[in-house]
Amino acid sequence: MTADPADLVSVRYLVDDVEAALGFYTTHLGFTVRFSAAPAFADVVRGHLRLLLSGPASSAGRAMPDGTRPGPGGWNRIHLIVEDVHAEVARLRAAGVPFRSDVVTGPGGQQIVLDDPSGNPVELFQPA
Repeated sequence: MTADPADLVSVRYLVDDVEAALGFYTTHLGFTVRFSAAPAFADVVRGHLRLLLSGPASSAGRAMPDGTRPGPGGWNRIHLIVEDVHAEVARLRAAGVPFRSDVVTGPGGQQIVLDDPSGNPVELFQPA
């Protein structure tokens, strides 16, 4: 059953390769495909998170009036809650997924940031 988009929180990530991003999010992070128009665009979902993967050929990838081209990366990120951050890190490292840091522990729990194939950050968070 497909969730109603009104019940979802939507985030758009610009990606270099929509097909690589689809494989990454579905294989490693438990997302399912709602719609794909690869190589331009795909729509994936995990729980109430709708992630819009927009490639260079998508409307979101078009140049701004000054010629600046939108691109992936930065530090704003989606935040995925996991039960065991260390087990997830071990599983993803074994699959070759790159991390930006080691696990960081704070008063709210433990977190780590990894990169998708285009360099967009994803935070895995285990609440305290």
